[in-house]
Amino acid sequence: MKAIELYQDIRKFFEANADKARAKKYSRYFKEGYDAYGITPDLMHEKRDVRLNAGNVSIKTVLGASKYLVGSGKFEETTFAVILLKGFADQFDIDTFKRISKWFDIGIINWGHCDVFCGHLMSILLNKNIISYEALADWRTGKNKYQRRAVPVSLLEIKDTTKNFKQMFKFIEPLMMDQERTVGQGLGWYLREVWKIQPKVTEEFLLEWKDDAPRVIFQYATEKMSKEGKARFRKAKKKA
Repeated sequence: MKAIELYQDIRKFFEANADKARAKKYSRYFKEGYDAYGITPDLMHEKRDVRLNAGNVSIKTVLGASKYLVGSGKFEETTFAVILLKGFADQFDIDTFKRISKWFDIGIINWGHCDVFCGHLMSILLNKNIISYEALADWRTGKNKYQRRAVPVSLLEIKDTTKNFKQMFKFIEPLMMDQERTVGQGLGWYLREVWKIQPKVTEEFLLEWKDDAPRVIFQYATEKMSKEGKARFRKAKKKA
């Protein structure tokens, strides 16, 4: 099966199973816009399994079809590209990383796509040591705000095996003054989860930034702290 044929097959399936009411229901979670068919996760995974079990699709075909799926703007098509490619995890290599990095240029346009991308694909690349976290260095200054968000969200996938969080904090420093809310939310999410593992080191880092970095980072990072704990990270009031 050719890449374009795979894409056409997937789109035909989505169009046949579209649910406008469901698409409208979930649109409220995406302020940046939500162009969707309204396909349920169960149906999407059912279609993925059919394609994988057919035996006529390769990782090369999926990567080729991804430029159509991710570039379409349809919510489920980008999601499908992610979960279908995950079916070839045992074949991932550095070229896979280079290919999917380009998805941010063509169609990762919301936090949902970003987080699914990180959880399903970046987790494999990082945990299998196909890439190190340093491979994300250029993402910190990416034009796509969701690529910048993907840095801390990807680091979440290796938090349980990280030995030097100070090194990780140094890595995310270039993002700490990013004014995009979605980036700050991703940073706060990462710092909150790391705080559960190493609270002292995390709090030291947060204290360094509490008077300068966007407040949304602290809103998320301190979410699980006590009322007294949260108070330590309030921004200092400027003297009159």
